[in-house]
Amino acid sequence: MFETAKPRSRLESAVYIAELIYHNSVRAVRKTHNNAFMAIFMNMLQTIIFVLAFYFMFLILGMRGSALRGDFLVYIMTGVFLYMTHTKTLGAVAGSEGPASPMMQHAPMNTMIAIISAMLSSLYIQVLSLMAILFIYDVAFNPFVLQEIHDPIGCLAMLLLSWFSGAAIGMVVLAIKPWFPTPVSILTTIYQRANMIASGKMFVANTLPTYMLVMFDWNPLFHTIDQSRGYAFVDYNPRNSNWEYAFYLSIVLLMIGLMGEFYTRKHASASWNARR
Repeated sequence: MFETAKPRSRLESAVYIAELIYHNSVRAVRKTHNNAFMAIFMNMLQTIIFVLAFYFMFLILGMRGSALRGDFLVYIMTGVFLYMTHTKTLGAVAGSEGPASPMMQHAPMNTMIAIISAMLSSLYIQVLSLMAILFIYDVAFNPFVLQEIHDPIGCLAMLLLSWFSGAAIGMVVLAIKPWFPTPVSILTTIYQRANMIASGKMFVANTLPTYMLVMFDWNPLFHTIDQSRGYAFVDYNPRNSNWEYAFYLSIVLLMIGLMGEFYTRKHASASWNARR
């Protein structure tokens, strides 16, 4: 109660904020289980099951022949991991603590720390899952899988762009959600489910006719997945997508989300939930 606030330098303030983000990110990762290892493992297991489900679905339906020339599991992962990263980040940012959350009653906390922590915890889980699956696949099944990826840095950049676009859309959802909670939750769920197909992870963009391409090219995730396959496979040159669209659209949405979140934060009240 009688604590005296001491002025901090810019470096001390940056270190202090980074420490808050780190501890809140750990808290976000460990929400699912009290044990830290089990919390990470449960998150990884969901991604692993998703990859295996698509792998066997392609085999059973005979769709493996429509994939690109190269390692089939790499083709699956370039779609599944970017989709999971985008969707998980969107959900994490949209579900982060708002201005009326009890966590905001603690003096060091604010909404920006909660949002950044949600973004980083989601990225941490997805990158860790990707490394685990690639390691297991490299050791047990295909020891040359890493050499078959044409440009790993480009693939990682598309993963980060999918994460960034998911965070940008999540910011917009977070800003609107306190005003229209039920409609926004329904629309968010529809968007996440629609991306099962609209993301383009189940087909190759170069094979789409023009009348079908217009149904998918609005989606930033469609562009990042197609571009990641261009970096992963030396024989594939994506001509119906570009990463610049996803990048600039994400920046615009992020700015809109930040302005909306600032406005909502000034008007939010703990009594909103009671009257809705």
